[in-house]
Amino acid sequence: MLVAMDAADAPSDASRFEALRNRLRQLYHGRTPAALRFQLITTVIDLSIIAFFILTPLLRHKSGFLWIDYSVAVIMIAEIAARLLASTNMLRLLRQPTMLLDLFILLTLLAPQWLENFGFLRILRLWSLSHKGIVWAQFRETRFREWENVVRALSNIATFLFVVTGFVYTFFFQQEGGLESYVQALYFTVATVTTTGFGDVTLPGVAGKLTSIVVMIVGITLFVRLAQALFRPNKVLFPCPECALQRHEPDAVYCKACGHKLKIPDDED
Repeated sequence: MLVAMDAADAPSDASRFEALRNRLRQLYHGRTPAALRFQLITTVIDLSIIAFFILTPLLRHKSGFLWIDYSVAVIMIAEIAARLLASTNMLRLLRQPTMLLDLFILLTLLAPQWLENFGFLRILRLWSLSHKGIVWAQFRETRFREWENVVRALSNIATFLFVVTGFVYTFFFQQEGGLESYVQALYFTVATVTTTGFGDVTLPGVAGKLTSIVVMIVGITLFVRLAQALFRPNKVLFPCPECALQRHEPDAVYCKACGHKLKIPDDED
């Protein structure tokens, strides 16, 4: 009789687990009001975590820092677990760069004393966030959707600025500590990325010069991409039913790739 009860409970547990996964899929990928609210809340939480990561160099030696650090780790564990459960292919998700990056960030949160010098890489969470489909799905619902490429380019520049600032502060200014040292690291980064360095703040030694060279090269590349996004003719996102080309002129009647007739709705429609 006990065996029969166990056999009856097993499908029930499996069905509840599958129902949980289906619910998470609806919340992460759905377009219902409840799903949109959930996605907005997760985005706000992500931005709050990123703000904490940016301020980490200034908060690291404050009382209560570890409590905040471990609390963020718990939130990230819950978020990663939810994303895995919502995925239809967990192994493929685990191999994605954004997931690998999130797992590394989680490791720095769980062992901050041993991985302190890698803490500046936590800011790459902003890059991970900028590659989440739900973020851009929400953005495309706004009237600023034609600025998507510009916002993507700006998010890449912001990520690079704060990662380099964290690196420079950790390896060149950390011994001085404090807000002034962090501002100096940020000032050096902005001046170097924009190639308008005034020479009043420089990094010592060969390592400092090599850092400056890399920052300038990458910075120029990112600003070129931003310029391309700004001055590229505005196009609308409308997948062609025939060849799936995404971007078209706002007044396009035919797909420029395959010639299929398009029915692009007006903004007022």
